[in-house]
Amino acid sequence: MIRLAFDSPHTYGRRGARWYEEHHALARLLSREFHTTIHAYVLDPEEFEQVVTYASGGKVGGERLDYDEVDPPAGTDEEFEELNARWPLGYLARILGVTRDDLVKLPRAPSALLELDGASPQGTLADLLPPNAW
Repeated sequence: MIRLAFDSPHTYGRRGARWYEEHHALARLLSREFHTTIHAYVLDPEEFEQVVTYASGGKVGGERLDYDEVDPPAGTDEEFEELNARWPLGYLARILGVTRDDLVKLPRAPSALLELDGASPQGTLADLLPPNAW
């Protein structure tokens, strides 16, 4: 699994979630150029989660859940986890073969910054990523 994200002061926290909610040009472009499906997801742990799917440069699906529209079960943590698994990030996690928690933690995983206005990086993908990213 590869996660591409912009790194700028406006892309962090709740403000960042709102920014990512609206900015999907990279996902559209990658889906068109690489003839693959790209999932763009946003998580604002206080307000909502959203997944939008692109293929051939166009939106082909998506789902959004606003947390204030959900009545959480009064039951166990296990029941709440089952509910989370049916929410947009849980569904995307199943598609990708990971857990919802894996997706939630992904922004804090080891990463490599690529300069958009610099020279193209040299070497293989393994050369670019931190040793423990694999």
